[in-house]
Amino acid sequence: MEKTPLKNGKYNEDAKSSGKLTREQLLELEERDKTPRQKLFDKIITALPILMAAIALAEYLILPDLNPNPMPHIYTCIMAGVLVVYTLSVLVGLFKEKNGDKKLIRKLRYSAPLYTVILLILTAYDYATIKTNIFTYPLVPCVNNILYAGYTDAATLANCALHTLKLMFEGYALGVILGLITGITCGYSQKVNYWVDPIIKFLGPIPISTWIPIIMVFMSGALDLSALFIIVIGVWTAVTNASRAGVANIDKAYFDAAKILGASERQLIFKVAIPCAMPNIMAGMTQGMMTACTAIMVAEMMGVKAGLGWYITWVKSWALYNSMFASLIIICLIFTFVTKLLNIVKKRVLRWQIGVTK
Repeated sequence: MEKTPLKNGKYNEDAKSSGKLTREQLLELEERDKTPRQKLFDKIITALPILMAAIALAEYLILPDLNPNPMPHIYTCIMAGVLVVYTLSVLVGLFKEKNGDKKLIRKLRYSAPLYTVILLILTAYDYATIKTNIFTYPLVPCVNNILYAGYTDAATLANCALHTLKLMFEGYALGVILGLITGITCGYSQKVNYWVDPIIKFLGPIPISTWIPIIMVFMSGALDLSALFIIVIGVWTAVTNASRAGVANIDKAYFDAAKILGASERQLIFKVAIPCAMPNIMAGMTQGMMTACTAIMVAEMMGVKAGLGWYITWVKSWALYNSMFASLIIICLIFTFVTKLLNIVKKRVLRWQIGVTK
């Protein structure tokens, strides 16, 4: 097997055994090719969030407020905490870099542009709301007012978030199970696909919101069940289409080879069809999660007496726009976390697709 030399002429044991460079070795080679100017640029980019957080604090504390701003120290404490945590992270990363461990400083360099832009947007938003009234008060509250609303109504928001997560995961799990059964069966059996394909083509293009008047007629006395149906139908369509395409596109040679080796029908499905179609299945599950995130808001706004979607409708009717913005932020955080969790599972399941060893 051909050895993979590093720039210093030495060979890594893992590279010799696998014939591939690890990700750390590739990054090391890239850094060695950088000029002193490029290395200085990386350090400046890494330090930019510190500067931007300091500017955000100065803008908030120095410029006068034009609108009511209860408990103004909430935003100050959070921004100061961000500044301290990131600064300490950079210092720790630099210390580890001197000892040969560059993972943390690389992560900070990669994330620094995103952090800088987020802090810039927060600063511009705060300036356009409470400092200058470019955005109309109270229709568009400042950041601290949103944080204040989330703090004062934390118990209600927590209960609504739990209800939303419970309903979403119930619908998502049921939709994934039904979608996998339908999609794998249709992809494996042309006879089943003959009957199911028209149903999928009929239901697939229908937007989630279109189901609301229909469900209100048939399930007027069971709002939670109606909301669950909306989520299930959206997830089921996405997972069914993806898994059906994944199984249908498998090379027939795999099935023929398994049959020659004596595989049963059950083994053909669970040992050949499902593993080969797993990339499509995971893609369908990811799309289904996005559909579930959209469907849960639509479902809760149509009359369910709990959840973040219901909370938004309720506070809007009372003109509590700061509470509405607070719930929107919580929704974004929850859906980001759920999507991130699903991506971790996806990388774990499809780790065999990664060509470079970690």
